[in-house]
Amino acid sequence: MKVYKKETVQHVNATLEECWAFFSSPSNLQKITPETMGFQITDFDNQSMYAGQIIQYKVSPLLGLKISWTTEISQVKDKSYFIDEQRFGPYSFWHHKHFFEATPTGVKMTDIVHYALPLGFLGRLMNALIVKNKLKEIFDYRCIKVDQLFNSK
Repeated sequence: MKVYKKETVQHVNATLEECWAFFSSPSNLQKITPETMGFQITDFDNQSMYAGQIIQYKVSPLLGLKISWTTEISQVKDKSYFIDEQRFGPYSFWHHKHFFEATPTGVKMTDIVHYALPLGFLGRLMNALIVKNKLKEIFDYRCIKVDQLFNSK
């Protein structure tokens, strides 16, 4: 199984508390996800983020095909980091770390995703042709939306 890595870093003009409050709330995920993904939370307990929390979604990453995706918030350190891991969904492995670090001018936000695709050679081919670019598109969109929400004030 080939494991890929996607890392992004963005500066957010907000306090650590403001940044954490927004990004640790699963209900805000739709606000920073491209509409073309058809992202919809289908089950969520409306609680503040905690280790063990299960969140279920529907997404349409390609050709309008709906895919169910279940993630678990596996670790949380208040105002520092959280990790979400796929339990069921399109990837054979998905591990997404979100780090938040106060800086003199706001917050340095770092996302590190490790992922793998099923189907061996076909999965590697799909990553090269589609998935890698789709993830770049999603994180580029997220960067633009975060800039609009926090950095254009």
